[in-house]
Amino acid sequence: MTQRDSIKRLIAEDLLRIRAVFLRPEDPFTWASGIKSPVYCDNRLTLTAPDVRTDVEESLATVIKETFPEAEVLMGTATAGIAHAAITAHLMGLPMGYVRSGAKDHGRGNQIEGRLEPGQKVVVVEDLISTGGSCIDAVDVLRDAGSDVLGVISIMTYGMKRGIDRMASAGIKWVSLTDFDTVAAVASEMGYIKDEDVARLMKFRDDPSDESWIGK
Repeated sequence: MTQRDSIKRLIAEDLLRIRAVFLRPEDPFTWASGIKSPVYCDNRLTLTAPDVRTDVEESLATVIKETFPEAEVLMGTATAGIAHAAITAHLMGLPMGYVRSGAKDHGRGNQIEGRLEPGQKVVVVEDLISTGGSCIDAVDVLRDAGSDVLGVISIMTYGMKRGIDRMASAGIKWVSLTDFDTVAAVASEMGYIKDEDVARLMKFRDDPSDESWIGK
């Protein structure tokens, strides 16, 4: 097993154990969009579990050093990515800041918080990638400010086709500590879900708008 595979499994186990990722295929959650989902993810819970927080931040530092060795600045996405960017930047001895979802309506009207010089090599830190929208918005803001955005790193990704396609179209390189496929496999092994539920979860991942996986 490679180091990256070990990290994928470690983070999947951690997220499931503290229920930062909660799988409920028999009783789906409803997203704001109305889509029924067998998964709910709240990676903010990693911040209140010191052992998991350590695994996440050390893994972020390891993967950034491996994938984006030229990184000079970490920029978190507001709000969930801010704490992870701050802690990881501290471990790596790098400056950090964050990108607001919109410019402030007071003061200097900043959308980027923290000192950022044109041409600096930036890695964006996100907690979760689904459709990729918030990541792409943050990258666009940073590029407009003259940054050299090396890519995006997230704690978890659903691996949905729409997100993958959108990130590729925007020319964004991205990596994730773990993914939905790994979480589903580990959840089955750990007894959180039944073995037959894995296929249902993958069907949801392939097309969230297709609810034929429900009750199967």
